[in-house]
Amino acid sequence: MKIVLTGSLGRIGKPLTQHLVEKGHRVTVISSKAERQKEIEALGATAAIGSMQDVDFLTSTFKVSDAVYLMIAWDAIGNIFDKNIDFPTEFNKIANIYKQAVEQSGIKNVVYLSSIGAHTNKGIGSLSVYSGVEDIMNQLSEEVSIKFMRPVAFYTNLYRFMQSMKTDGTIVQSYGGDTKEPWVSPVDIANVIVEELEKPFEGRSFRYIASEEVSPNEVANILGEAIGNRDLKWKIVPAEQLLNGVLASGMNEWVAKGFVEMQTAQGNGTLYEDFYKNKPVMGEIKLTDFAKEFTSVYNQEV
Repeated sequence: MKIVLTGSLGRIGKPLTQHLVEKGHRVTVISSKAERQKEIEALGATAAIGSMQDVDFLTSTFKVSDAVYLMIAWDAIGNIFDKNIDFPTEFNKIANIYKQAVEQSGIKNVVYLSSIGAHTNKGIGSLSVYSGVEDIMNQLSEEVSIKFMRPVAFYTNLYRFMQSMKTDGTIVQSYGGDTKEPWVSPVDIANVIVEELEKPFEGRSFRYIASEEVSPNEVANILGEAIGNRDLKWKIVPAEQLLNGVLASGMNEWVAKGFVEMQTAQGNGTLYEDFYKNKPVMGEIKLTDFAKEFTSVYNQEV
């Protein structure tokens, strides 16, 4: 099968490319960076260098495929510390470009990387952009089959707390405790996307993706054990204090407020209501597996 992938060789894109090539598919990887071409080709894929905001480029690239995998990377839109970026508007802009490219190319099979929280646009903070993206893609003709992938929080998000772990021995959030919540490995996301690309396409569907359910306190215990700091704590601070802290760091105001609102939804469980109504089979990679990777990076950081 001829498959086009957006997202270059990121945390999901690289293992996704590797798995599809190993299975004998003809894979084209879109990247905005020309320096990625050699790395893409080394994996046995074809590189298509261009912008995901260029409708003509996307259309011509999609035309040669049987299916496309679409995603919108936050860092491709801009830095979350750039106060001038309107992230919801930019997400919708790219989603509309994708929609137009799918229409013009005639492609009929789409896998779209969405997110947990996409079932609503209320009370989930910055994750609300994914509901808007799904709404835009659902405007496509019914002839286009779309599979929306809704992963939960990535293990790799824990890298954000590396500095506070080193300086204060804490992971600071506005919620915590012993209630389990789902986490996912990017590799397990890639595995599910491969599975969905190889299954028949029909209509519209969504699928949540998770690797393991772990509580905040368990996260601290597992990572603390891995890095050699058994005193590592998941520290809960008031939401207002957290918000003031991230705003003081220079974070984009919409992102900062959305980040804190999302944590409220995590803490009271509303973020996960639809997930548990449609709970998936857990993936293979557990937090203890990721902790080995985390420790390697942690020990390299000055």
